[in-house]
Amino acid sequence: MHAPSTDNSAIARTADWRTPALIAVLGCAIAFISFGPRSALGNFLRPVTLDNDWPRETFAWALAIQTLLYGAAQPFSGALADRFGTARVMMAGAALYALGILMMAHATTPGLLYFSNGVLIGIGLSGCSFNVVIASFGKQLPEHWRSTAFGAGTAAGSFGQLMFSPLSVYLIDQFGWQAALEIFGLLLFLIVPLAFAVGTRGMVEARSAAAKSIATDVAQTYREALAEALGHRSYILLVLGFFTCGFQLGFVTVHLPAYLVDRGLSADVGAWTLGIIGLFNMAGAMLSGWLGGFFPKRYILSIIYFTRAAAVAFLVTMPATPVVTMIYGAITGLMWLSSVPPTSGLVVVMFGTRWLSMLFGIAFFSHQVGGFLGVWLGGLAFDHTGSYDVVWWLGAAFGIISALINLPIIEKPVLRPAPAA
Repeated sequence: MHAPSTDNSAIARTADWRTPALIAVLGCAIAFISFGPRSALGNFLRPVTLDNDWPRETFAWALAIQTLLYGAAQPFSGALADRFGTARVMMAGAALYALGILMMAHATTPGLLYFSNGVLIGIGLSGCSFNVVIASFGKQLPEHWRSTAFGAGTAAGSFGQLMFSPLSVYLIDQFGWQAALEIFGLLLFLIVPLAFAVGTRGMVEARSAAAKSIATDVAQTYREALAEALGHRSYILLVLGFFTCGFQLGFVTVHLPAYLVDRGLSADVGAWTLGIIGLFNMAGAMLSGWLGGFFPKRYILSIIYFTRAAAVAFLVTMPATPVVTMIYGAITGLMWLSSVPPTSGLVVVMFGTRWLSMLFGIAFFSHQVGGFLGVWLGGLAFDHTGSYDVVWWLGAAFGIISALINLPIIEKPVLRPAPAA
């Protein structure tokens, strides 16, 4: 009995310095760094396509591949993080992400653009984005911290969008788009030491869970967790509703700057609109996370999706002016990633935290399928019709549908048989 006691004491001493506050702050720093460059890639659409004499659909297709792979790899990255700890997954993801950004700076053919901007960045993001940070929060932070921390991690990603979108325009103007990408690629390596401090360690996490006597979560295999989730009606509704979030975010992030230039506004207006979306989403994500601790999360999601649809109608039907665009950015920003805290919170409510990375990763895959279609259809629609209007209205229709889909979700834990003695 003496040896296990000593081992547990060593684990406790090792983890002492990683307080909940420190984990939350450094996790937010990772979300800030990882989300920033990716959210600013829409500002590279025009210079990259003009310098290489490519149609917009080429750039859009690369980002569509990235978006789809980001989501498709997320359940696998999540399962690895659940099994071996999030630290290693974050480090590997950051390395691939940085390599993709650096290679994109020197892509001279569509194939190289698809591989760098599409494959490498997409897979890399699945391992180091705020999704994995949120899973780390769910596993390590006390229950009364979780909902607010989910909102803080999401808001930190939006702060990255606020800072990196205008920064990308400045760097492109001053040094060229290739140098701007190289700077972003080097910044991404900062995630590696932060991941070591924030990430969970598979063995420590398992012992911690065992110490808390969460018997059903610890005993459940990933196959059992998958079967349980995919057979749960409320989880399926949650996953389907999250598709709309990805469709709207993917389309707006990539095509909004070009859409505004096409309507006679400057590139700076597009960059600052994306920045305003990030700024207001900091408040929206925090508010959403806080409200999730007091109100039904399904109602919060329904309001978010309906408001997004109304914001699209406002932007498309009103005259193209900086004021109208900034109002749209503020409204959309409040609802931008505020869907993430209630979505991840519902996964925790229904299934616990043991397989949170994987199960939220599946929901996020639906999100990214929507993002893939939003990015790709945006480029396709413009090249064939000279307008983005069809995709704008399609996104508004999806918003109304998702607002209705989330209402029947049941917010309570799944029923599991009691563990054998």
